Amino acid sequence: MSSYPLGAFIVCDDGLDLRLSVAGRLGITTAQILAPGPDGRSSGHVQTLQRTFAQAGVQITVVFCGFAGESYADIPTVERTIGLVPTATRAERLREARSISDFARAMGVDAIGLHIGVIREEDAVAYHQIIDVARQLCDHAAAKEQRVHLETGQESAMTLLRFFKDVERPNLAINFDPANMILYGSGEPIPALRLVGEHVKSVHCKDAIWAAHPGVDWGQEVPLGHGDVNMELFLQTLKEIGYVGPLTIEREISGEQQARDIEEGVKLLNSLVEKVWGLQS
Repeated sequence: MSSYPLGAFIVCDDGLDLRLSVAGRLGITTAQILAPGPDGRSSGHVQTLQRTFAQAGVQITVVFCGFAGESYADIPTVERTIGLVPTATRAERLREARSISDFARAMGVDAIGLHIGVIREEDAVAYHQIIDVARQLCDHAAAKEQRVHLETGQESAMTLLRFFKDVERPNLAINFDPANMILYGSGEPIPALRLVGEHVKSVHCKDAIWAAHPGVDWGQEVPLGHGDVNMELFLQTLKEIGYVGPLTIEREISGEQQARDIEEGVKLLNSLVEKVWGLQS
């Protein structure tokens, strides 16, 4: 895999063949995928998915966890429902994350990713509980020679940095999504990237516009290059921190508009990669 290959976030549902066809047309050679449900993780499904991605010439780089009952309806709902933080679903979701780690290993993928949930340092008991659950997941993944990538957005970069120090697991890493910092109102993305850069092992190329009341209301996700991230500066900062890896486009809409936005995103990233790194993709 060459430095800075283009990638896309892909859901492995009935539209997978079409998504991979679009990826091939656009020169996208890597993908982060959302893990299929338990019924889609059998050995037979693993073989089918491996064959499908291999035939498309697309390498899976991260398998992301999604959990039943999660909702991104608004920021308070995110805090109640997302990831491994909510106590009522924590044990079940940890088992599911371990199962997804096993699935990823069977697929030959050395990283899983997730939103762990909203980390609150001010609640010492809850904070130490989530440290413990992160350690358990990291230890399971380490036994399979995998990293665990936490996606940014729901806490400040400083909180995330302290969390990494407290978890004390070398296979804990960051999937840096600059748009999420804006969507959640958790901090300016470029300074945040510089702060946590040593832990960044994968990225989302996604753009967003700040809300009128950051941290209270959602920001707005927009096509790449149309928001407040400053994609050229984002790539320059990735270069500064020594990042070498896929540039994975995520566009959180569906249908034909998603495909058009991804195509425009590919054109933008190709031009910026050539400008920033002097590379032609």
